Amino acid sequence: MQTSTRNDLLLKRSLAAVWHPCTQMKHHESVPLVPIARGEGCWLYDFDGRRYLDVISSWWVNLFGHCNPRINSALRAQLECLEHVLLAGFSHEPVVELSERLARATGGALGHCFYASDGASAVEIALKMSFHCWRNCGRPGKTRFLSLAGSYHGETLGALAVTDVPLFKDTYAPLLMASEQVPSPDYRLAEKGETAPDYARRCAGALEEALEQRHGEIAALIVEPLVQGACGMAMYDAEYLRQARMLCDRYEVHLIADEIMTGFGRTGTFFAHEQAGIRPDFLCLSKGITGGYLPLSVVLTRPSIYQAFYDEETARGFLHSHSYTGNPLACRAALATLAIFEQDRVIEANRVRSARLTAATESIARHPRVRHFRNQGMIWAFDVDTDDSQFARRFVTSALERELLLRPIGNTVYFMPPYVIGDPEIALLAARTGELLDTLVGQ
Repeated sequence: MQTSTRNDLLLKRSLAAVWHPCTQMKHHESVPLVPIARGEGCWLYDFDGRRYLDVISSWWVNLFGHCNPRINSALRAQLECLEHVLLAGFSHEPVVELSERLARATGGALGHCFYASDGASAVEIALKMSFHCWRNCGRPGKTRFLSLAGSYHGETLGALAVTDVPLFKDTYAPLLMASEQVPSPDYRLAEKGETAPDYARRCAGALEEALEQRHGEIAALIVEPLVQGACGMAMYDAEYLRQARMLCDRYEVHLIADEIMTGFGRTGTFFAHEQAGIRPDFLCLSKGITGGYLPLSVVLTRPSIYQAFYDEETARGFLHSHSYTGNPLACRAALATLAIFEQDRVIEANRVRSARLTAATESIARHPRVRHFRNQGMIWAFDVDTDDSQFARRFVTSALERELLLRPIGNTVYFMPPYVIGDPEIALLAARTGELLDTLVGQ
């Protein structure tokens, strides 16, 4: 792929100065970085005007397109008022209004928002809050956590401890607190003829066994509701969440819903756990909360948990902080994002958009090398039957040559586009992904 002098210069400077995330930097000796000059809608552009369809929403964060005029306008207005102030002992309008709006989105079941800057930090907060809550309630022995097999909750040490992806976890295992994984309700693992709800109930049986034996030492179960992202977009039936909620209540264990990826309409409802008709004890949110503009995360929890910390004794409070907690600019971007949801009736519009993309990709679902084509709201995924250990890297490069920004997880290809993707982009995505499959793995 030929690049201009301006593109080349940026790439050389980046390799000399930046340690890029989730990357073996040596690979960039053969696979060049992609220079980006600007974004508009679903598209990203380099300095030569070469474009790429952002099919993964820039790591699952961008909901309403790049350089969205309504979010831009809200941020410009906020810049004229207040850029930042510490949230310890102070407050400001954007953080109060955002907290009120998020609490209303849970029907008032959850609230007292605690803010941080990224998803892993939100998970850390929820884990610490759960442990500290039990300690304040006279149950200091509840120090352990359960998560699903194949789960991903972030890469800081606490979040990594409840993650179950060896590539990220194994190196740091000596540093991590112990946790236990229970079987994933990933429907790809069901027996032949077993329905998704039946398989979910079977996995819930294993969860019940773990809780029955060790509930006295387990503080919380943490789950990614409906879709486990980093293990290959594993999708499962909402019945598992219903069973998990019932079992956590029975055995006095907190339920943490990590909706960092699945929240804000991505699975077809505003929050994924709504599809089970339940509420968690802790709700972790990030990624799409600001429409992909600024780092922000938040943990909402039940009033009873908040009250467990409410005391004259300082040490019983939740003494956790981040310098940019509740940043006004990030909160204003989040409020603009929520306004778009309301004004544009996004959840309803996405149902139509989802049906169109599913119809457009029918030929991909029927491809002889495709397995387990699946869809949940605005997420699509399929597994490619290939023994090529370099499949993902080859797919990324070939996709970029066809104007597509796609990053398979192993042999799993997924689409998670911004909610503003239109019919022309859908048609291009479907046609060129089909071409990619034919070229890389044959027919």
